[in-house]
Amino acid sequence: MSDHLEKAAQDTRSGEPMSGQEGEMIASRLSRIRIVLINTTHPGNIGAAARAMKVMGLSSLHLVTPKIFPNAEATAMASGADDILQSAVVHESLGSALDGCPLVLGTSARLRSLPMPMLDARRAAGQALSESAAHDVAVLFGRERYGLTNEEMQRCQFLVNIPSNPAYSSLNLAQAVQIIGYELRVAAQGFSDISVPPLDWEPVDDGQMEGLFEHLEQTLLDIRFLNPKQPRRLMMRLRRLFNRARPDQNEINILRGILKASQEMSERDKTK
Repeated sequence: MSDHLEKAAQDTRSGEPMSGQEGEMIASRLSRIRIVLINTTHPGNIGAAARAMKVMGLSSLHLVTPKIFPNAEATAMASGADDILQSAVVHESLGSALDGCPLVLGTSARLRSLPMPMLDARRAAGQALSESAAHDVAVLFGRERYGLTNEEMQRCQFLVNIPSNPAYSSLNLAQAVQIIGYELRVAAQGFSDISVPPLDWEPVDDGQMEGLFEHLEQTLLDIRFLNPKQPRRLMMRLRRLFNRARPDQNEINILRGILKASQEMSERDKTK
């Protein structure tokens, strides 16, 4: 058993309440973790996810184009976590839900044709907690039937996989939220052991990254590097590269300055 799990188990067995200061620090760290449910079909799953969140001390629920919400079934399944539902933020787009989140983790049960950086739930929780003191972190959960799309995965810095029985790998949405929530709480209780990023590094959020990718694609088209008939495969690899690098604001400015200069040079060459 890991040190973090041992500590959590000891706390549970002893029944001793944690200090007020420790509880506030854990709550503060967890409050910056957004649980983002995308296009949820069944309102009961939203309520059950809210209940799982509250049990683990998570409070920030974001819903992207839910099929039905609010709904009495969601309230019933929340079973006392009504406050999570009442404060839930509903978005018309994923970009809106990710605004202000430099770290986006996407849960997925499937491996894709283009492999992406993958973490297990424990490492993902540690990564999230190591950054939550500085900025918000989003954890994405896809549709009940088929999860996240390829395009949604490309907005993530890491994918999170929950290993399951390959003969029966169907994991309910609320169960997935519960597992991730548990690992986040364990990580929060042992946050003093988590490494801290460099002080001069503050990665940009999803909106800034999308702006870079749009500018990059247009520049590659302008300089005739990108095949306009088949742009997706190369852009997927470039997205993976820059999502793994996680540039900060100064680095984004440098990259976009290079792209702008390349476009200007291409325009001058065309007029000669």
